[in-house]
Amino acid sequence: MTMPRSSRLAGLMLAIIGTSAGASPLGTQVSVAAGKLQAAPRGTDGVLAFKGIPYADPPVGPLRWRAPQPARRWTEVRDATRFGNRCLSAWTGDREPGPPRSEDCLTLNVWSAAADTSERRPVMVWLHGGGFLFGSSASAQFNGQPLAAKGVIMVTLNYRVGVLGFLAHPDLDREGPSGNYGLQDQLAALRWVKANIARFGGDPGNVTLFGESAGAHAVGMLMASPQARGLFHKAIGQSGAFWDGKNGPLESFDEARARGVAFVKRVGVPSVKALRALPAQDVNAAAPWDFTMNPMVTAFSPSVDRYIIPEVPAGRFARGLQMKIPLIAGWNEVEEYPFDKLGLPHRTAQEFRDAAATMFGKDRLAEFLNLYPAADDAQANASAAAFAGDIVIGEQTWHWLERQRRSGGGAVYGYKFTYTSPYTPIASHITDVPFVLGTLTPQFIINSRTPPAAEDRAFSDTLMSYWINFAKRGDPNGPGLPYWPALTDTGVVQILGKTIEPQRNPQRARFEFIASFRKNGVLPERWRAIP
Repeated sequence: MTMPRSSRLAGLMLAIIGTSAGASPLGTQVSVAAGKLQAAPRGTDGVLAFKGIPYADPPVGPLRWRAPQPARRWTEVRDATRFGNRCLSAWTGDREPGPPRSEDCLTLNVWSAAADTSERRPVMVWLHGGGFLFGSSASAQFNGQPLAAKGVIMVTLNYRVGVLGFLAHPDLDREGPSGNYGLQDQLAALRWVKANIARFGGDPGNVTLFGESAGAHAVGMLMASPQARGLFHKAIGQSGAFWDGKNGPLESFDEARARGVAFVKRVGVPSVKALRALPAQDVNAAAPWDFTMNPMVTAFSPSVDRYIIPEVPAGRFARGLQMKIPLIAGWNEVEEYPFDKLGLPHRTAQEFRDAAATMFGKDRLAEFLNLYPAADDAQANASAAAFAGDIVIGEQTWHWLERQRRSGGGAVYGYKFTYTSPYTPIASHITDVPFVLGTLTPQFIINSRTPPAAEDRAFSDTLMSYWINFAKRGDPNGPGLPYWPALTDTGVVQILGKTIEPQRNPQRARFEFIASFRKNGVLPERWRAIP
C-alpha cells in the first residue's frame, strides 16, 4: 500500500525530529564550558550524579573577598564522582562528617535521570541552610538523587559563609561591591546552570530556586535583587524570607562596614590586604558563632550592599520591585525549637511582659498579651517560644507570601508543616527537609534517630510530588494529591501533616500584629537596640 505524499512527508519530518532529539544520549561523560566531566555509572534508578563541579575559580589568595570568577578550563577529564570541599564553617559545634573544609569550595553537583540531552527536564536548584554560617551541599540530607529519579534535574551547591562570605569593608568596596560574596556565589552558580544545564537534559528556561532556612532567606533576597533577574523562574522558600528578626531588618550598608572595620582592628592587622595574607582557617576562627548568638546581629551575614541587595528586601516587595514569578512558601509548626534565645527574655512572666512593652510600646502591650498571654511563668514561657518562632521565621514567611500575592505575577501557595511520627516527633525547624528531598535522613535537629516507616515514605512522596509539579508548571497540584488552593485574601494555607488539607492560617492574627509594625514592608530599626 502506497502512503499519501502528505503522510510520507509527515513521517519524514518525525524521523528527522526523532533523530535530532536522540542524537545526544546522556552518558557518564559530559562536556561543560570549562571541560569534560566523568561520573559514575547510573544507579538502579537511572540517575547519573556529577559531583564537585567547579562553577567558579577558587576564592583564594587575591580572590578572597572578591566576586566569584569564572572557573578556569581543565584539559584532562575531571573526576566528578566525589563532592568538592566544604566551605569553612563559622559554627564552633559543626561536627558533621564530609569532605575537607577549605576556602577552595565553590563547586556544585548535578543529578539527572535524563536519557538524552534534548529532554529539557525542569531544573531545581537547592540552597542549603545554616544561618549563612555553616552547611554544605555534601550533607546526606541534601542528596539530589530521589528528586532526580522522579523527573527533575537537581542541582546543589556550596557558597561562602561567615566572615569569608559576608565581610563588608570600605577597602573592599574600592574593588567592587562588598558584603554579600556568598550571595554572589549563588548567582554565579545560577549563571553556570543557565549556560550548562542543557548538557544534562535540563531546561535552562525552567529553573526553580528553592531552599530552607538561610537557603529560603536567600531565595527571598534574590527574588528582590536586580542581579538575579532571568536566572530562575519559580521559587520555593521553606522557613525563611527576608533575614528579618527580633532586631529588625538585615544590617544596613553602614552597619555592615562598621562591623568589618571593627573585625580587622580586632584581628590586629593594619588592612584588608594584610587580612588576605592570613591563613583562611585563622580568619574564620576569629569570627566564631554558636546557637546562643543571634546570627543577624552578632555574626557576618547578608546586608544591604546596594548591589545584590540594593535595599531591605521586604521594602522592595512592598513596592512591587521583586520578580513576578510563582511562589511556594511556608513555615513549620514548631519553628522556635532551635531559636528560643532569639525571642524575648522570659525567665519570669514579668520579665516577658516588660520586654514586650519595650519592643512594641505600652500602648500595644494589651494587644500583644492577648495574642501571647503571660498570666504566669508557665504561660509566659509557652508564649515566648511561640513568639520566637513567629518573629524569626513565621511572620516574615507569611508576609513574603502576602506581598507576592498582592503584587506578583504568578500564583502563590502557602503551607504550614505539622507532620509528626516516631521518625519526626516534633515538627520543628528543618524537619521538613528530608521529606521534601526524599532523603529521610535521621532527624538530628530534634535528637531523633528512629528510622522512617512506611507512613513517612508515603508522606515524603506526596511532598516531593507537590514540589516537582510546581517545578514543572508553577502549580503543585496533580493526580492523586490532596487539592492545594492558591493563596487568596481568605488566608487559606495547606496544612502538611497527618491530614493534608487547606485551612485558614491559624497564626494569622499573630502575624498581622507583628506585620503592623512594618513601615513600607520594613521592621523598625529601633529594634536593633533591644537585647
